[in-house]
Amino acid sequence: MADQDDKEKQGRDRRDWRRVLVDLEVDYGNADNFLFSYISDISETGIFIRTNTPEKPGTRLNLRFMPNDGNRQILQLEGEVIWVNGLRPENPDNLNPGMGVNFVDLDRDSRHRLVEYIKTFAFLEDPKEEDPSDQPRNDERTN
Repeated sequence: MADQDDKEKQGRDRRDWRRVLVDLEVDYGNADNFLFSYISDISETGIFIRTNTPEKPGTRLNLRFMPNDGNRQILQLEGEVIWVNGLRPENPDNLNPGMGVNFVDLDRDSRHRLVEYIKTFAFLEDPKEEDPSDQPRNDERTN
């Protein structure tokens, strides 16, 4: 059955949560250093940070970014680098170097603020709901 599920997901984004394209400032770092960059996409579970010098997978980061929702409270979250798209100047197709970061240890309040923030510029829906495009049309249904 798992093989069937994998086959059904081929050609579609397999992420559990919808990613939203953004251009947001972020401060990130660990005990050694703190850097400034931009988030190019965000979801309820993580972000992609554009940078020519990504951290290694497994690196824990302190993340700070300010929602422009009028609240002006900085979101301070913890994240872990999951994957890296390193800078490859010799490859003209590598236009988006950076790192994928998953949020970790989100408490209820932080998750709520994050979700409400994302909702200010994107409609979020439950990814577990069935995609209507996956449903058979009336003429394809069998009785």
